[in-house]
Amino acid sequence: MKKLLVSIPIALLLVAILAGIAFAASIGVTDPGVLKDLARVRQATAQYHDVDKAIADGYVPTTDCVADPKAGVMGFHYVNPQRAMDPVIDLIAPEILLYASVNGKLKLVGVEYFYGVGAPDAPVPNPAPPAPVLFGLPFDGPMLGHEPGMPPHYDLHVWVWQANPSGIFTPFNPNISCQ
Repeated sequence: MKKLLVSIPIALLLVAILAGIAFAASIGVTDPGVLKDLARVRQATAQYHDVDKAIADGYVPTTDCVADPKAGVMGFHYVNPQRAMDPVIDLIAPEILLYASVNGKLKLVGVEYFYGVGAPDAPVPNPAPPAPVLFGLPFDGPMLGHEPGMPPHYDLHVWVWQANPSGIFTPFNPNISCQ
């Protein structure tokens, strides 16, 4: 009986280690610091699987599902305007939540970090400020706003809730759809 009580925790520990290794391999990330940060993002955003909780916390839905016929889908963006206008990038407080429609319901699939570098509808400043860095990666950009009223910016997509065969930090995900 004593051996069984000792064996069970050891077996559970081994399963957890193997699951972590499998997750790391599936997303192509092996850096322990990055994996720890990704786990922190998942923990901080798990509450937003309930889209009503996201709305209650200040995230506002955009009207369109963003898709590219060749690259895949970004999904529906829920933007927290206060965070998007704040120049601080906080690992556990992403500016944007990404949702996909699955069986007629919204499913949290990822997050997007956003760093504005000018006034709405303005050109990209020259010279542009340096790109922010999270997970050891510089953000994509700088780029113009994608719709009226959006400032030039840098952004970084992170597919923490839906596997992306193109890469966990790639803007578009072919595994999701707008349907």
